[in-house]
Amino acid sequence: MGELAAICGEEEFAELVDEMVSDEAPRLFAVVAEVGERLDGEIAGWGLAFADHAVVMCDGGRSWFNVRSPERACRLLSHAPDVSARLVWVDLPAAR
Repeated sequence: MGELAAICGEEEFAELVDEMVSDEAPRLFAVVAEVGERLDGEIAGWGLAFADHAVVMCDGGRSWFNVRSPERACRLLSHAPDVSARLVWVDLPAAR
C-alpha cells in the first residue's frame, strides 16, 4: 500500500475540522425538577442533545441514559405527582 496524499494544506484542513466540529457539536441542556408552583427546584439531570438522540446524566454522574429527545428526558424525570420538569438549554460562550 502506497503513501496517502494530504487532501489539502494544514491550515485549510484545520478550518475544515473546526467547521465539522461546530456543525456536529451536541447542545447542552439541563432538566430542572420544579416542586409545586415555584416552591422549590433542582437540576435533575444534565444532557447532551445530538441530531438523533440525547444522553442524560443524573445522580452526579452515577446514572446515564439515552432518550430519543431532550423533551423525552423531561417526561422521564417528572415522575412524582407534585413535580414537573422543565427543559433549559445552556448557551455557552464561544470557545476562546
